[in-house]
Amino acid sequence: MPYGRVVPQPRGGPRRATAGLAVLLSVAISACGGGTIVSSSPTPLPSLTTRPTLAPGPLSLSAPTAAPTLAPPPSPDLSACDRFGEEGCVKRFIEQISADRMWDHLSALTAVGSRDPRHPGHAKAVAYIKEQLGAIPNVKVDSQRFTYQNIPMENILATIDPPGGAPPSGWIIVGAHYDSIAKATAGWRPTVDPAPGADDNATGSAALLEYARIVAAERASLQQRVVLAFWDGEELFFKGSAYFVQGLQKPYAYSAFVNIDMVGWNPLADRLDLIWYANVSAGLRDRTKAANTKYQIGVSPLVEVFAQDPDQYILDSAPFGLAGIPAITLAERYGEADATYPGNTHFHTAGDTPDKITNKRLWLKAAKLTLAVVLELARGE
Repeated sequence: MPYGRVVPQPRGGPRRATAGLAVLLSVAISACGGGTIVSSSPTPLPSLTTRPTLAPGPLSLSAPTAAPTLAPPPSPDLSACDRFGEEGCVKRFIEQISADRMWDHLSALTAVGSRDPRHPGHAKAVAYIKEQLGAIPNVKVDSQRFTYQNIPMENILATIDPPGGAPPSGWIIVGAHYDSIAKATAGWRPTVDPAPGADDNATGSAALLEYARIVAAERASLQQRVVLAFWDGEELFFKGSAYFVQGLQKPYAYSAFVNIDMVGWNPLADRLDLIWYANVSAGLRDRTKAANTKYQIGVSPLVEVFAQDPDQYILDSAPFGLAGIPAITLAERYGEADATYPGNTHFHTAGDTPDKITNKRLWLKAAKLTLAVVLELARGE
């Protein structure tokens, strides 16, 4: 997560921000080379535009870090949705999130050394994510490959459809970037030096892997397609998410994007920033606030931040909001220290290691809140 000084803004129109963000997004997209969609099954994602491959060949994947392959849990009794109502049904599913499983994923992702796309550890992380997703029934895995300044990058997309297939629109996408960086470490060399990125953003990527397990088992109750997006190149200014949005066909099939980024460190409070983009995202913002209360998740404070300054709010939700797709990000803090956040000195350093994940309670709450919003939307609530 690249960030700078943030001053929360009052609710209001994003017109001035939109113009600046449009320029920033245009630069981000134009810097990316062409790419291709590589699917694990014959049918490509219908929402993506396939382009000629300009990058040299597929990434060579090293053997993944050894970690237990997690099978889906037994499918819950879906009649619980009728017995206890929709609120009880969503709560039942978010309570399945396992902090231990998330920790196992985080440990595996940080063990590769660095997930910077210029580092050999990046290919190991890609292999690990694909291995875990591939072990879950009813999850379709696609790769979206592209280049930025001759650096090969790869978005990983996991699609879960209702048993009867996906409707033509209204799809939900939830994302987290899996790349890492340690540019704040003096003398850091991206091709050889470590960038473990435990908080930023193995916390979000590990949560996404848990979502795949739970949503796949719960898909009988879905009314919409759910796509889990593991973004690459976010640390180089949201290259992966910008590339994805560039390839979407209009009218957009997606109705919302929820992003989880850096949610495991805060010794003072279980606070999160709720960052929203453009007026189109106001409803998604309000739904997220309501879910925190409805399901008694306990994020406090949940701080609304309107992404008014495009030079400061560089997150994977930005391309979606600019395109007119409702988008939010949940993050421990996007900006400087305040009364409920003392500032994370390990951010973007080689010291962002698993032992720095000191607020696992916050991490679990962030994971639950994100999934609750996604499930409500995917169930048509």
